Amino acid sequence: MSEIGPEGFSRFPTAKHFASWLRLAPNNRMSGGKILSNKVPKGSSRLKIALRNAANAIGNQKDWDLGKFFKKIAFRKGRKAAISATARKLGVIIYHMVTKKEAYKSRTEYVFLDEKRRQLALIRKRIAKFGIDPNEIGVFPKPS
Repeated sequence: MSEIGPEGFSRFPTAKHFASWLRLAPNNRMSGGKILSNKVPKGSSRLKIALRNAANAIGNQKDWDLGKFFKKIAFRKGRKAAISATARKLGVIIYHMVTKKEAYKSRTEYVFLDEKRRQLALIRKRIAKFGIDPNEIGVFPKPS
């Protein structure tokens, strides 16, 4: 809170503005609809460094809520980009926690249920491929 100042989060209308002020949002320079550069702008603050250190620690942990997000970005774009993206996400989470005055709710329960439903749908498709009705087996409940 000492880094943000006396006005606090009230000077930022949205979480995107806060992430941009932290210099964690990409600077999308465009010309004629084509992206010329989308690197994170230079500049640093103690809060940005703290969030990047926290994001790096998240990347080193095995099982954590943001660990999957970190690993997904690290696989596609590398560890440096994953640290920046996770630090930005942490900044957005902090912004919402402070402005809405709510505790952070992990989204893993919802994601887990969605993955389960997706896997069940794939199993049903594979069984139907053999010409068998999945409901006749008795494993799946009848859809309502």
